[in-house]
Amino acid sequence: MADRFYTIAARSEAVFKEKMSKFLSFAVPVVTRDEAKSVIVEIAKKYHDARHVCWAFMLGADRLDFLSSDNGEPSGTAGKPILGQINSFGLTNVVIVVVRYFGGIKLGTSGLIAAYREAARLALDKAEIVEDFETVDMTVGFSYIAMNDIMKVLKNSQAEVVSQDFDNSCTIVIRIRSGEADAIGGRLSAAGATVTAL
Repeated sequence: MADRFYTIAARSEAVFKEKMSKFLSFAVPVVTRDEAKSVIVEIAKKYHDARHVCWAFMLGADRLDFLSSDNGEPSGTAGKPILGQINSFGLTNVVIVVVRYFGGIKLGTSGLIAAYREAARLALDKAEIVEDFETVDMTVGFSYIAMNDIMKVLKNSQAEVVSQDFDNSCTIVIRIRSGEADAIGGRLSAAGATVTAL
């Protein structure tokens, strides 16, 4: 499985108007479903007076974890077009929320699909797209005597040290690209460490 993916660097926002309706769109980088849901709740609370708060998110390097909501709009007219934009940009680990203030003129099914698609696209157009990698955290336990060998392996890897505790027995928590986890784990074990994935 590939561990490389594309996402957005930071939150971005846009405004789109169509036949008196106003669409506010927000694209936000997230890593988990809980993060995505808390972004949706936060925006829904802030714009509680809006007629609809529709959204979609996609997670994971394999882009298989996704969900969308029409939030009261006709089925398939809001969530799917928003998700479609995440797909057309080839992104993951992102949630897009589109808030609609109804302007009194009905847009019809095709009009709604086009408006939600455009609102989502505008938010993504303003975002900085970045390459990222899925990571795993691993605990590396070793005796003080093995410290030099372990540190040599870590220095020659792309591992990020998350925390460390050096005493008679030493523990380091590292974060590494998931695609490299087996290889680095093997090298650390050969150097005398006990490696456990978190």
